Amino acid sequence: MSQSLAKIVVHTVFSTQGRVAVLNSPIREDLYAYIAGVLRELESPALKVGGTADHVHILSQLSKNYALVKVVEEAKKGSSKWLKTRSPELAHFHWQVGYGAFSVSEHMIPALVSYIAKQEDHHRMRTFQEEYLMLLEEYQVPYDERYLWS
Repeated sequence: MSQSLAKIVVHTVFSTQGRVAVLNSPIREDLYAYIAGVLRELESPALKVGGTADHVHILSQLSKNYALVKVVEEAKKGSSKWLKTRSPELAHFHWQVGYGAFSVSEHMIPALVSYIAKQEDHHRMRTFQEEYLMLLEEYQVPYDERYLWS
């Protein structure tokens, strides 16, 4: 083949360090736009970014030119630096070290966009930890719970 083609859609989830609820409503939309900008620079356009006060969901099309680990690392690093400049309360902000990333079929994109948009509603009934365990089960990702929350 003379051309490399790929369409890899990824659902990525990560939380604030210690799952501390510091991402208040006024800053969230700007944070999501910032993350989308970082992804755009890495040729991995965001289809939807959302979350709650303690975590973020990203649905994006992964570039064929960048590894997933690089894209997530840059999104977390850039947004962490940006958040630290937004207010004194965020001066020591950090994301958790790890993340979850799950491959998504084309037909699931509309449902995931809706799911990410309604994070506040979902989290009236379940915690981030419950949601994350549900995602790991749904995507059939093996895990050791001893290492999920540190």
